Amino acid sequence: MPFIPTTQQEMKQRGWSELDVIFVSGDAYLDHPAFGVPLLARWLERHGFRVGIIPQPDWRSREPFMVLGRPRLFFAVSAGAMDSMVAHYTPARKLRHDDAYTPGNRHGARPNRATIIYTSRLKEAYRDVPVVIGGIEASLRRFAHYDFWEDKVRRSILLDAKADLLVYGMGERPLLELAERLRGGELLADIRDVRGTCLIAAKGELAAQPHLGGEGGHAVEIPSFEEVSADKAKFGEGFRLASLEQNPFCARIVLQSHAGRMLVCNPPALPLSEREMDAVYALPFEKAPHPGYREQITAWEQIKTSITSHRGCFGGCAFCAIAMHQGKTIQSRSQASLLAELDALAGKPWFRGSVSDIGGPTANMYGLSCGNPAAMKVCRRESCIFPGICKNLLTSDKRAVSLLRAARSRNGIRNVAVSSGVRYDLLEQQSGYFSELVGHHVSGLLKVAPEHLAEHVTTVMRKPGRKSFETFLRRFRAENDRIGKRQSLVPYLISGHPGCTLNDMLELALTLRKLGMQVEQVQDFTPTPGTLSTCMYYTGIDPDSGKALHVARSDREKGLQKALLLWHLPDEQRKVQEALRELGREELLAVLTPVSAGAARSGRTAPRPQSPGHKSGADSNSKSKRHLR
Repeated sequence: MPFIPTTQQEMKQRGWSELDVIFVSGDAYLDHPAFGVPLLARWLERHGFRVGIIPQPDWRSREPFMVLGRPRLFFAVSAGAMDSMVAHYTPARKLRHDDAYTPGNRHGARPNRATIIYTSRLKEAYRDVPVVIGGIEASLRRFAHYDFWEDKVRRSILLDAKADLLVYGMGERPLLELAERLRGGELLADIRDVRGTCLIAAKGELAAQPHLGGEGGHAVEIPSFEEVSADKAKFGEGFRLASLEQNPFCARIVLQSHAGRMLVCNPPALPLSEREMDAVYALPFEKAPHPGYREQITAWEQIKTSITSHRGCFGGCAFCAIAMHQGKTIQSRSQASLLAELDALAGKPWFRGSVSDIGGPTANMYGLSCGNPAAMKVCRRESCIFPGICKNLLTSDKRAVSLLRAARSRNGIRNVAVSSGVRYDLLEQQSGYFSELVGHHVSGLLKVAPEHLAEHVTTVMRKPGRKSFETFLRRFRAENDRIGKRQSLVPYLISGHPGCTLNDMLELALTLRKLGMQVEQVQDFTPTPGTLSTCMYYTGIDPDSGKALHVARSDREKGLQKALLLWHLPDEQRKVQEALRELGREELLAVLTPVSAGAARSGRTAPRPQSPGHKSGADSNSKSKRHLR
């Protein structure tokens, strides 16, 4: 199937003089299902719409936004696979110098706050054409939100962008419904009830159209933009109330006033069924960058041999916004669908027999579901496994085990890695998957994410604690000894998370040393929009418990926290010494030095993985395949 048109010439090759929907993206055009814009474009194409893509337009003038002409229905805007501010700046607010989603890995192909800038240029070019915004940036900024880069609360991105509608979450259902209703003759201004969308209404309009106000108790109003920007307690309250409305089976409309206008957030879109998931991933993707590119695209190299098995995550980690975007309901593809994609991959001329990943946000959640449909439809738990595994969760690993065995035995497939993260607390109930994983699907390094090991910090993070990690570590080492393999864990850790003190980081460093582990990747916590951790960072309060939390805000404290975990690196020694003196623990200078690095258990350290670096928040692991959507 030809690539989606990006030029007038490509439109003419299809015999098109006009398009129905034009996507504008902050990423290069990679025709692969791991990328949201190409997937949604293919989805609309499958349903009879003429679709085009303008990838990474030069935003300094309106002309690049006019290359495909005026769409008959609407423009669809996405900043790309990452929030543009996360893509551009480090946790220390320093400018990055690369961009994995741009040819040549060059920085600067998209603007800061790309959703807002792109929409502005489109309105300048075609004032009367509706603009619908979506993607991770719009999705997680749909309510009034704390912005780390400006250190203030910003209003809904829908207002700042002056767009006509916002699609949040995974967009197949809402975008298709919107396009079909517009094609049927409805006006966008009259389409107010699509699940998975947000709109702006005048307060008088709520009275005139009762469904917008949630007639019959089907709405909840959270504190206004003015309240949450002036009062941190109100901010926490607003975040908590909005978070309770994430279950699509029982969610209510969420309302938030902005200076006399009302943000109306309709309930989330319903999850896709297995059959629908199979249909989405059976779309005729070229599985390649657009042929117009002449330079390598790093993101493509990272995901081109990966397979997405499912969506969603019910882990509920405080620093991650997957549930706010993909939902916590696991939406799995059938084994037949996945094997068909493997067969197609094996037929690619550039494929060399190695599959880099088969998984999702959390690999060992494939095929899992709630065993109590009635309870699921009213459940407001943010996690099915924290603080303990829900009694209704079906944790059987039979489907996942069957998939792994079938995948590695496929013609043309030499090996299949699982490089998506796994939940080791869930693996305690998945002995079959654990054996298959360690025995056949770890390419030397297995990624796990304890994030911390101090109990009160992991509680704030909504993660399992030290005991669970140590149990898994012993089990992993014992299994490798049994099968005669030398494989290591790569523990992802976060420094500077709300609730974590310098002393907590020292405790973590000493614990890791005792366990014979060293790390070379530590992520300094980044307060990205839409996460519970960001709410705690801004307010200094856990909104669920109401408890005050220590928050590391200065670059100095953040640097010292991070350095303690990297004590074995000579470049960090000055900061390690400074941290120990501040804590009054100078006696540990002889312990936490590079000289003592040999104390780590041979073969059990964690060398730097070749996969992209771990990130916290909305873009956790954002440069890996699993979060490109």
